[in-house]
Amino acid sequence: MTFLARLPAHVRRKRCQDLLLLFVSFGLGVLIWLLVVGADQMDMTLTVPIEILNLPKNLVIYNQPQKEVNVTLRGPRSIMQEMRSRSLSLPVDLAGAKPDTVVLNADSLNLPLPGGVSVVRFQPASVTLSIDQMAQQHIPVAPATEGRVAPGYMLEEITLNPDKILVSGPQSLLERQRELKTYLINLDGMTHSATVPVYLDLSPELLNLIGETTVAAKIIIKEKFVEKIIHGIPVSVRNAPGPVRLKPDAVSVFASIPESLLADPQSLPLLFSATVSAGGGGLPRSVPVEVVAATVSGHEQTVIKSHTPQEVTVLPLDSEPEPDEKKAEKKKK
Repeated sequence: MTFLARLPAHVRRKRCQDLLLLFVSFGLGVLIWLLVVGADQMDMTLTVPIEILNLPKNLVIYNQPQKEVNVTLRGPRSIMQEMRSRSLSLPVDLAGAKPDTVVLNADSLNLPLPGGVSVVRFQPASVTLSIDQMAQQHIPVAPATEGRVAPGYMLEEITLNPDKILVSGPQSLLERQRELKTYLINLDGMTHSATVPVYLDLSPELLNLIGETTVAAKIIIKEKFVEKIIHGIPVSVRNAPGPVRLKPDAVSVFASIPESLLADPQSLPLLFSATVSAGGGGLPRSVPVEVVAATVSGHEQTVIKSHTPQEVTVLPLDSEPEPDEKKAEKKKK
């Protein structure tokens, strides 16, 4: 038999009424507290930076993860107003991480907050981290070009300095990167060699690793040469003891000539100078012919391969022409 059961009926009724009144009073107190506290609650959205902690030195995050999240908080107005001036960060502890793709959501993101403040929403709802082994690799650099050099010229080569770039980054990314390319180098109409700076055309992942990078591109432009025989180069005489004439008085030159100089055939004989020295002996006499090529500004030097004849005969001016010379003179007339 319980304690209440042993009491008289009127006493039991009195005790039950007191207990009921106590429970009602307590419930009304809790309700009033909830109403008062609830009325003082507010929501606030803050932009919170993500702080990566304890990432092992041999690992690297190779994607471009979210650097900050928008967090909506709910709590007492007085505390929330204080939090506006606080420096909050969202710590992500990667101690013991391995190469993998890690997705962090509201359950795994732990934002340190004062009592009475709760997280209503994260935006974005999750953060993805792609973690890989750190590696180093020398990646060769190749030039990319557009356009053509001027007619009569050719691109001999393009050398880059440096021609390799040391890149530190995720192993999986570096293994796929066979070479780096420059932005397009415009060769259109070029006639001279030049050294120009040029940026590398990098993917977003590599740009994030090494930043904007330039190399020096040394562009070697050469003239095209054509081997050709030029006839009718007049031979001049020096050191002559008196009036003389030459037999023959012109030579043909076989030479390697810049292609752009061939545009005017009439000026080709002017590219060469043929001379003989007539002094130091009696006449008639055979003497060697010396042929030199003229230097033309803005063009590479013409290269003489050979000339014919190698020698000419120096004769006194009043000497009788030989029969074949007479025939040649008649043909000219």
